[in-house]
Amino acid sequence: MNLNQITVPSLDLNKSIPFYEKMGLKLIVKALPHYARFECPNGESTFSIHQTDTLPLGEGVYVYFECENLDEQVALIKSKGIKIDQEPKDQSWLWREARLKDLDGNQLILFFGGENRLNPPWRIAE
Repeated sequence: MNLNQITVPSLDLNKSIPFYEKMGLKLIVKALPHYARFECPNGESTFSIHQTDTLPLGEGVYVYFECENLDEQVALIKSKGIKIDQEPKDQSWLWREARLKDLDGNQLILFFGGENRLNPPWRIAE
């Protein structure tokens, strides 16, 4: 099994599409007003947004995008006018993370986990 895509809700795809293009995703499907899909710049996974009339309550959706050059990626995104809520920071779970929200409040985490992404010291032994 392989994860193909993540889909998040949006109140207005006409605003969300340019936001995600600024993040570095490539638009590959534009089925307005209901749906848009993007290719991630690395790997084979995709990311999509779908039109909704209401957003989820509470914490909402968290989406992690891995970036090998995290600090440079954050600087690039900031240069395009996107607000970063948390600058790149080393976390206790051995990842380096930056956090921001999209226009609909979905939490986006840009991170670099390196070897610890799949093999943290506390990984369950097989």
